Amino acid sequence: MNNELRPQVVVSKCMGFDACRYNGQTLPDKFVEKLKDYVDYHPVCAEVEIGLGVPRNPIRLVLENEQIVLYQPASETEYTQEMIAFSHAFFDSLSEVDGFILKGRSPSCGTKDVKVYLGKSKTTGSIKGQGIFAEQVFKRYPYLAIEEEGRLTNFRIREHFLAKLYTMCSYRQVEKAGTMAALVKFQANNKYLLMAYSQKEQKVLGRIVANHDKLPVDVVINSYKEHLGIAFFRIPRYSNYINAMMHIFGYFSEHLSSGEKTFILDSFEKYKNGKIPLSVPINILKSYVIKYNDGYLLEQSIWVPFPEELMDISDSGKMEDLIKK
Repeated sequence: MNNELRPQVVVSKCMGFDACRYNGQTLPDKFVEKLKDYVDYHPVCAEVEIGLGVPRNPIRLVLENEQIVLYQPASETEYTQEMIAFSHAFFDSLSEVDGFILKGRSPSCGTKDVKVYLGKSKTTGSIKGQGIFAEQVFKRYPYLAIEEEGRLTNFRIREHFLAKLYTMCSYRQVEKAGTMAALVKFQANNKYLLMAYSQKEQKVLGRIVANHDKLPVDVVINSYKEHLGIAFFRIPRYSNYINAMMHIFGYFSEHLSSGEKTFILDSFEKYKNGKIPLSVPINILKSYVIKYNDGYLLEQSIWVPFPEELMDISDSGKMEDLIKK
């Protein structure tokens, strides 16, 4: 990958940048701190920006008349429209953005599982929803890397977030170039990473790049971005990655001994069964690509879709529960 890439990331300010939580505290996050050397952060506290002080009386999401509103019980005041207006103004102020890391379970920034009260009385029941600011983020940037810090403790979610973040940052360079040559190169270098995420969308993206209808370059680039976002929408399945690795394996398999073939295929099986991380079969494959000096394969982003220094297989132990949400 291009080591000069520095993704632009909006981050909740309370996660180590400012003591701006409702109780006047800050909640530093290890991953957010580690990422500081590799991205440019744009910290924001949406609640402070709409005029709520520090410390402040808590706000919550309330379902009322089939609409979710942002409500402060102490003052009996709704802040829904203020939050939406700030969100749009803030997004308009961003010249570049590749991803978001937001504070989980926050009525403003939580991406999932935020408590939504079924009425303005605290004794009512509740359901799960999404913070008002976070909701606007997903509406404005449906194809970017967007996560909350709690989910990023899971290594598969974290790797997916980083791969998507750096891929989208790389594609932003294609948009800047605005040429078919840049788009063709991007498609070529990301072929197997795209295949690992979605073989269907990888083929769609290939047809977009072919541009048989001779569409204007800007139309092609915009269409490509939409389907690139669709390709990276979900964490890739084990089988998808194995399929991509089998395609790479096919380039040099005829040169291998039966023992080497067995060893490589066994690593795929162990990865499939969750016994080893993806980095093991990937690095085994890459060693043979280096050995046979295949220039096309060496340029593939699948080997290092994000900086190797950010590779960390530590895990929260809540993989399946988090991924299903």
